[in-house]
Amino acid sequence: MKKTKLLCASLLLAPLGLAAAADFDGSKPMLCASMNVQECVPGVGCEAVTPESINAPEFFRINAKKKTVTGVMPDETRPANKIVSATMFDDKLILQGADEGVEGVRDDGLAWSIAIDRTSGKMVLTASGDAVAFVIFGSCAIT
Repeated sequence: MKKTKLLCASLLLAPLGLAAAADFDGSKPMLCASMNVQECVPGVGCEAVTPESINAPEFFRINAKKKTVTGVMPDETRPANKIVSATMFDDKLILQGADEGVEGVRDDGLAWSIAIDRTSGKMVLTASGDAVAFVIFGSCAIT
């Protein structure tokens, strides 16, 4: 009976070991999930919000080779953000870019940075604009 339990536990945990050993270095496309979102305003502080409330995708794809970040936004638009910079630093894949927001309007343009842990796939996305910043904690998987 103990051997059966041990075998079952090994079979259940084996995929977790494979995922943890994955190399999130940007060589393969990734699917990322927004798990905890914070909106920060000067003088007010930060508060937990939903991806929908800030028009951010719950899931998005990163293709570092093609230099794109794509996702379906809550308003159903499908922007393709260009990765301007990609580098490995301190065992993290660091991606950076900017989104101009609505063309011709000084509104919600943002500079953004994504840090993905090379071994675990845990990610932190930060974005900043005019008097607002967003922090999205999440996780990525190789696709």
